[in-house]
Amino acid sequence: MPRNKSLKRLENHQGFTLIELLVVMIIIGLLAALVGPKMFGKVGKSRQQAAKAQIELFGTALDAFRLDTGRYPTAAEGLEALRNEGGINNWDGPYLPKEIPKDPWNNAYVYTSPGSHGDYDLQSYGRDGAAGGEGEDQDVNSWSSLE
Repeated sequence: MPRNKSLKRLENHQGFTLIELLVVMIIIGLLAALVGPKMFGKVGKSRQQAAKAQIELFGTALDAFRLDTGRYPTAAEGLEALRNEGGINNWDGPYLPKEIPKDPWNNAYVYTSPGSHGDYDLQSYGRDGAAGGEGEDQDVNSWSSLE
């Protein structure tokens, strides 16, 4: 290819102007501002649903523990009794295949037995780690369903 044609091709090659790049960046920013909050709301709800699913899994394991031992773990034994025998008569576990997980907000689940809502109460205090709250701070527990 002759040298003149290759130089001419380079001269005709144009990039994006600064204005075009700024317009594209503004459009992307506007889309992120509109979509972002809706997606973050879904993350909070999915964490609450994950906590509810874990609490239901614990409930199944606690029921299996009760079938073998004739009782639920005491509050002092806690959920660890599902993984470690600790001298409990007729214990035939472990009742959970892995270590006791923390809730989706990285807090420990709160287990009491006997509970004020049944044989045991199991709950996560949500994102804020304190009782009560609304939205993602709402408590997730074994005796009620998510709204």
